[in-house]
Amino acid sequence: MSTSGTRAILFDLDGTLVDTIELLLSSVRHAFEGRAVRAPTTAEWIAGIGTPLAAQLRPYATDERDLHNLIQSYRAFQRAHHDPLTRCFDGVLPVVKQLSDSGHPLAVVTSKAADIAERTLRYVGLLPFMDVVVALESTQRHKPDPEPVQFALGRLGARAEEAVFVGDSPHDIAAGNAAGVTTIAALWGPFSRAALEVASPRYVLEHIDLLPELLTQLPVPAAA
Repeated sequence: MSTSGTRAILFDLDGTLVDTIELLLSSVRHAFEGRAVRAPTTAEWIAGIGTPLAAQLRPYATDERDLHNLIQSYRAFQRAHHDPLTRCFDGVLPVVKQLSDSGHPLAVVTSKAADIAERTLRYVGLLPFMDVVVALESTQRHKPDPEPVQFALGRLGARAEEAVFVGDSPHDIAAGNAAGVTTIAALWGPFSRAALEVASPRYVLEHIDLLPELLTQLPVPAAA
């Protein structure tokens, strides 16, 4: 890959491509409904978005059986209410289509389970544009570890210096930086600029409409 037209683009899913924040918050509230133990606050739950569900819930579970029950309750609510509370962020669908039509290999790198991740992508119309979907089951380690990003690069046949990772959370930025790709922080998700800048993204974008122009300005990767 030697031009911006073929640069691989990796995207996080929730908070980057799709607005599912109310779905995620409603799901965790449902999971803890009627329980005597402390539930995560909205701020605590948002801070963990981008990491695996089990990792988010474990600090609030009494034991592994309780954790299993919390996960099952969360996922049951998520699946039952998925469609009404899932939509693309404004501009995402046309920009992703434009990038795909321009020859960019595209991938999603998410910590969601594969079935719900693919359901989300299919529901909002993004699945046909994605060459690779890296989900929870794809790797042993998860964001902020670089393994999911590296796995996506391997499936796309792309070098790290030929790729960018667009994500809305510090976990995305940390994973991308550790993998050696160019990281782009998405400010249209639930995380503030301050929270994202702590993770040291290479670039920060106010809106996804600005992504195609930014790609044309990136340095051309050196030949392998």
